[in-house]
Amino acid sequence: MSRLTVIKAVLGPILRLMFRPQVEGIENIPGTGPVILAGNHLTFIDSMIMPICCDRPVFYIGKDEYVTGKGLKGRLMAWFFTGCGMIPVDRDGGRGGVAALMTGRRVLEEGQAFAIYPEGTRSPDGRLYRGRTGIARLTLMTGAPVVPFAMIGTDKLQPGGAGLPRPGKVTVRFGEPMEFSRYEGMDRDRYVLRAVTDSVMAEVMRLSGQEYVDMYATKAKAA
Repeated sequence: MSRLTVIKAVLGPILRLMFRPQVEGIENIPGTGPVILAGNHLTFIDSMIMPICCDRPVFYIGKDEYVTGKGLKGRLMAWFFTGCGMIPVDRDGGRGGVAALMTGRRVLEEGQAFAIYPEGTRSPDGRLYRGRTGIARLTLMTGAPVVPFAMIGTDKLQPGGAGLPRPGKVTVRFGEPMEFSRYEGMDRDRYVLRAVTDSVMAEVMRLSGQEYVDMYATKAKAA
């Protein structure tokens, strides 16, 4: 069995017992073929809860510091996170975004499901912030459909994204697939990239019920 199968079999029931996820719209995720799952990001446990709600493996980008720790703890963390579908990428510096984009493209070209948080970071206050255009580049470069999703209630169980989460109930809501084939070959047009990104974020906002802020979350955190 793969590590993902083992982790789902062992930790899946524990996570479901702790967080009692109510899953809506799971039938909107294609059973096979490339698909981009794009959603809001409230807290650290989003990346643990959402994948266990899906029937197929889901891959996503994570900080390389999660897998570079030393000793037994470091090895266990690396085994766990990569087994959960995390692909470590050094996102610091000018080439971090390019590396993440190319990694996502490779996953999609292999026919896999790739999850992305277009905001680029966790929301600092529970509101939904402006999306980065990497999501648009991915769908236009690969032709993969976008399934928007919303995490609801995870920030109440792990405020600030730090410390151990407390038990509670969360909702994971998947919307209908969005496809942008009409923009094929326009993945370098910044107006098209912004229009595609905004349409995805509008659907995430509808699913989550969050207040929208037309500002990047990183800028809000720095203020």
